[in-house]
Amino acid sequence: MTDTKQLNRLQASFDKGRISRRNFLTSSAALGVAATAPFILSATHAAASASDTYDYIVIGAGAGGCAVAARLGEDQTKNVLVLEAGPPDDNPFIHVPAAFPNLFKSELDWDYSSVPQEGMGGKSVYMPRGKVFGGCTSINAMIYKRGNPACFDAWGKDNEGWSYADVLPLFKKGENNERGESELHGVGGPLNVADQRDPNPLSKAMVAAAVEQGYAAQDEFNQAEQEGFGLYQVTQKNGFRNSAAVAYLHPAVERGNVTIQGESLVHKLVIEGGVCTGVSFEAGGEMHVAKATGEVVLAAGAIGSPQILMLSGIGAKADLEAHGIDVVHDLPGVGENLQEHAMVAVAHESTQPITLAAATDPEQAELFKSGMGLLTSNIGEAGGYLTVNEDAIAPDLQFHFTPTYFINDGAGNPEGHGFTLMPGIVGTKSVGNVKLVSADPAEKPAIDPAIFSDEHDLEVMLFGIKVARKILGSAAMTPYRGAEVVPGEAVQSDDELRDYIRKNSQTIYHPVGTCKMGSDDMAVVDASLRVHGIAQLRVADASIMPTIVNGNTNAACMMIGEKCADLMKA
Repeated sequence: MTDTKQLNRLQASFDKGRISRRNFLTSSAALGVAATAPFILSATHAAASASDTYDYIVIGAGAGGCAVAARLGEDQTKNVLVLEAGPPDDNPFIHVPAAFPNLFKSELDWDYSSVPQEGMGGKSVYMPRGKVFGGCTSINAMIYKRGNPACFDAWGKDNEGWSYADVLPLFKKGENNERGESELHGVGGPLNVADQRDPNPLSKAMVAAAVEQGYAAQDEFNQAEQEGFGLYQVTQKNGFRNSAAVAYLHPAVERGNVTIQGESLVHKLVIEGGVCTGVSFEAGGEMHVAKATGEVVLAAGAIGSPQILMLSGIGAKADLEAHGIDVVHDLPGVGENLQEHAMVAVAHESTQPITLAAATDPEQAELFKSGMGLLTSNIGEAGGYLTVNEDAIAPDLQFHFTPTYFINDGAGNPEGHGFTLMPGIVGTKSVGNVKLVSADPAEKPAIDPAIFSDEHDLEVMLFGIKVARKILGSAAMTPYRGAEVVPGEAVQSDDELRDYIRKNSQTIYHPVGTCKMGSDDMAVVDASLRVHGIAQLRVADASIMPTIVNGNTNAACMMIGEKCADLMKA
């Protein structure tokens, strides 16, 4: 394992100019981790004073917030303030792809847990959310997946400008895909998208095993025809994580007109006569108010954004009054419509010591210096899609394969070498909510994703676990396959498997929908992302999704930030 004290001393030496960047990179890599890119290490972290006024204020430095702030800052006549509750992204574990599970439940994670889930026998599920520059893009598995075109066409039916034809140019604008420019992909954008530099032999074997079972080989999951199995593209550059902070935020800060204020907890929005004019936040133990002459953009995510709205008096009247919050605008949809993906592990022992359990071996640090080896792994290296229900608008079952154990968010991992294939429901029909538990902004809200409240989701998972077992039992996996660790050979009947799924599922870390876009009574924002009933306030994050996309949400959130900036400029 990495010597954390030594790493901290190394970081301090670099910060004080005692060692060169070259020595810092080399020495930290030798410790089994790597440093950030140069522009991250040198990024400024300026504080906003109580008297500061900006053209725009962006709350949250996650996927959507970084994108919208950077694009707004392209106009050099405008000043943009970004408020982020977490610190700068200078922890080396962020930038070493395989190290991200080390950040779970750390100071860079909001470390949320759901309320007990009735559909899971009363179990609470862990819901990590990034609390750091880059937000979840600094602690996620870096899979570049947009969602099926049909998902966006469903949005566009009730929200003009959000169909797939409308959003594809935004995806391409933000992307620098190393495969080159095509009908589907762009080059020259801030976000680097790459094929994995050094995928694990186990991941390749799983894909071969799926093909043996008659499933298609797939190398392009960002198209209408998603079915099949393959290796995922990742948001990496030269083997390092390419987060929203790396791609968008730090270059914007360097231009000089975007200010990032970290470790700032937003208490509430300042609303005057139905107009959002600023933000009240806590930093350094003191309260500050920053004013916006233009607009405020809320991009605190599917949990943070509805919480901030409710703390500001925008939400369901009865809920606000129950916590003694003055009602500014009765908007009942705030915090409702929470949707999430869930998955469950099928894991085997590995008979060969080639899994990520060997990532701390000294030779891996040497390989990582050249952007190769186990440390470049995004852990969720491979996977695939299947359509289970004929009425699904897009494939509703997604698989994630990890060349290591990944059981119960990693907390259930045994020692030694193993591999895991996780079927997950991505055509989610279960719907929950986010509620305040008090008027204290420091107190975590009550989060209820209502997992398996709709039996449809459980049955898709049941189908998926059978497919996973079939794939892992294929000849291509025979050279690596040891005993099944979970569910275990004793778990065979449908009822036994359903019980296993209910007790052992986890989220895929994709909460969305709590400030949904639309024009119905439960919509929170309109098609221009403006909050209904409040002027100069928009939302630009996963919370605006009316329905969840059928894949990893990172790319879609950056697209939402791009879209919001375009709408504001227009």
